[in-house]
Amino acid sequence: MKAKTKFVCNECGYETVKWMGKCPECGSWNSLSEFVEHPPVRGGGISASSVTPRSINQVEITTEERMTTGSTELDRVLGGGAVKGSLILVGGDPGIGKSTLLLQVCNHLSRSGAVLYVSGEESQKQIKMRAQRLGALEPNLFVLSETNTEQIQKALSERNYSAVVIDSIQTMYNEGVTSAPGSVSQVREATLLLMRIAKEQGVTVFVVGHVTKEGSLAGPRVLEHMVDCVLYFEGDGNHAFRILRGVKNRFGSTNELGVFSMNEQGLCDVPNPSSLFLEGRAEETAGSCVFCSMEGSRPILSEIQALVTNTVFGLPRRAASGLDHNRMVLQVAVLEKRVGLRLSSSDIYANVAGGLRLDEPAADLAMCLAVASSFQNKPGTEKTVVFGEVGLTGEIRGVSFTEQRIKEAKKLGFERFIIPKANVKQLSDQTGIVGVSDLSEAIRSFFS
Repeated sequence: MKAKTKFVCNECGYETVKWMGKCPECGSWNSLSEFVEHPPVRGGGISASSVTPRSINQVEITTEERMTTGSTELDRVLGGGAVKGSLILVGGDPGIGKSTLLLQVCNHLSRSGAVLYVSGEESQKQIKMRAQRLGALEPNLFVLSETNTEQIQKALSERNYSAVVIDSIQTMYNEGVTSAPGSVSQVREATLLLMRIAKEQGVTVFVVGHVTKEGSLAGPRVLEHMVDCVLYFEGDGNHAFRILRGVKNRFGSTNELGVFSMNEQGLCDVPNPSSLFLEGRAEETAGSCVFCSMEGSRPILSEIQALVTNTVFGLPRRAASGLDHNRMVLQVAVLEKRVGLRLSSSDIYANVAGGLRLDEPAADLAMCLAVASSFQNKPGTEKTVVFGEVGLTGEIRGVSFTEQRIKEAKKLGFERFIIPKANVKQLSDQTGIVGVSDLSEAIRSFFS
């Protein structure tokens, strides 16, 4: 059987035998990439006679063997360390610190075994210069500048490595595939090879992935489905810290978050991110409200800021940084309809100080109170933490992990907590607790 050529959409996986400018399935432009489909190899799989169905109660399981990476924040996101034989994908914007973090991880892992760092973007001398700056000069750390997957496989067969880093997957290519590096077929073939190496040899493989201008991983979506873990780096050059968020994890929680600080020695763990995000916060300032979010099993305090000004445009502006824009617009409408704040002729800007991104609905109440505070130019009560979900009728709905949020806030000296009334009965200690049932009551409590 001859090899067949087809075109696959990078966004949705739609397949066709001819190239088209626009994908008919998802409507994306210029997303179809050439893919060469090779004939299947006979006799390479498991025969049907060697496999029989077993009762799930008869299947024996063992605890995953994990390796500490030398970073408590990375270990937290991975669920307690890197699992041996796993395939981990790390994505993020250029210059965010992906290669720096993985080189530091390689330096730590090489103290207990050989580690290979493969780069398709840097020469061995360039890697050595970066390693000198980071102090990553362990003798068991081996570097290879190569993009050919067959040469990488050959290097892995010559020595037993405990971990391998591929930087990056978009630069790797297979000579048997006719398309260019970074295409759907090349990325898929390279990932399949690395997955087989990880599972057969028990090697932990870290793969660096490029991202598009929209912030998603470049290449086919199948790349994220094939790996065991998907980690995203967040942040920008204007902030000294980086956030590592777990999107997929077959061996742990997908909601964990790690915080790092970038300095001359590389990326350093931030054990108490709440104090970092609240650092420099001005007291008794209108338009500010402290919120406690839950990132996996970790409560993190942050400051939500709002600025309400009279508009000079025909259509008032609404802008949000670190918050969902559509949800912010929705809550502004609730404030105007249910509370009576005349916001239709004002520009409203909302921001999470420090660059943290908040996705959970529990931030609704804090955002509403920050907007109300800025609109009335009146600061809220000092040492107050707010959290709760706001419905379209102005009611305050309960949230989860109330005890953990309050305990974290008390560690940092906060004494008053405005929370949903539905959560008050769940607390054993109700000192400083103010339960509210609607948005108007919450605003009165915030200013009293």
